[in-house]
Amino acid sequence: MDPIATVAPPQLLVPWSRLRTFDVAELDRLVREERSLFEWNAFLWPIEDLPLVRARMRRRRATANAWTREFLKQNAKFRRVVLRELEREGPMLSRDLDGDFLPQVEPHRWWGGRQVRLMLEVLQLHGEVAVAGRAGKQRLWDLAERVYPPTETIPWRKAERLIAEQRRRSLGVWLERGRLVAHPEASAEPVPPRVTFLSPFDRLVHDRARAEALFGFVYRLEMYVPKAKRRYGYYVLPILSGDRIVGRIDVERDKAANDLRVNRVWWEDGVEPVPLERPLERLAGLTRQLAR
Repeated sequence: MDPIATVAPPQLLVPWSRLRTFDVAELDRLVREERSLFEWNAFLWPIEDLPLVRARMRRRRATANAWTREFLKQNAKFRRVVLRELEREGPMLSRDLDGDFLPQVEPHRWWGGRQVRLMLEVLQLHGEVAVAGRAGKQRLWDLAERVYPPTETIPWRKAERLIAEQRRRSLGVWLERGRLVAHPEASAEPVPPRVTFLSPFDRLVHDRARAEALFGFVYRLEMYVPKAKRRYGYYVLPILSGDRIVGRIDVERDKAANDLRVNRVWWEDGVEPVPLERPLERLAGLTRQLAR
């Protein structure tokens, strides 16, 4: 999950690239009503993974870095205030929490001067608070015990093994000591020859070294690179055709026209260009849902 939505939020682009089309309201229903998905650490997780995520939370608490430990030590009173207010009034927006107990500090580059959001993020990672819902795009916070259902407790060493196996099975192929390794259950069936676009945060290309080894595709996210130094563009999407990444496209949502604007397309060396009209039409259908 990411607030930057040049085309559409990544939590929508990722399922769109696989499903071609879907009702965006259905994802929200699965999170808010059915509760078969939950939000933690900028990802949406299936509820079946909650025991493994809770093991991660406990691990985060036990191995917090020096900066986090010092932050919680200096702001112990404010932490108690946050938890007490959520217990009495939650779910609550971060702006409604009393930030008067935080010491005056220089504004943080991400969190500003108030730093209430920073405290909530730390407490979320440690499993003390949780995202209970949304008011528009703003998160509603509550005590974790009131958001998450009871689950079994998995020791970290076992959870670590299960998480690693889950990751390898999901990837199918991963990079290990500079070599590609395939999961024994990875499918060898041919990939349908369809064309789609990938989110910059898609796990298919998120590991840039793996993407280069597997697809021969060198990819960097340039949104934080000064404009004059960008090789491609601010928010460029890889183009997947069948089982090959054949190029990249600089496309953005034109809110005024309720349509897409294609700025430029780059094809990989030696690749025959593929038609982009249909995937662009499907992507425009996704972005139009966001305007409703």
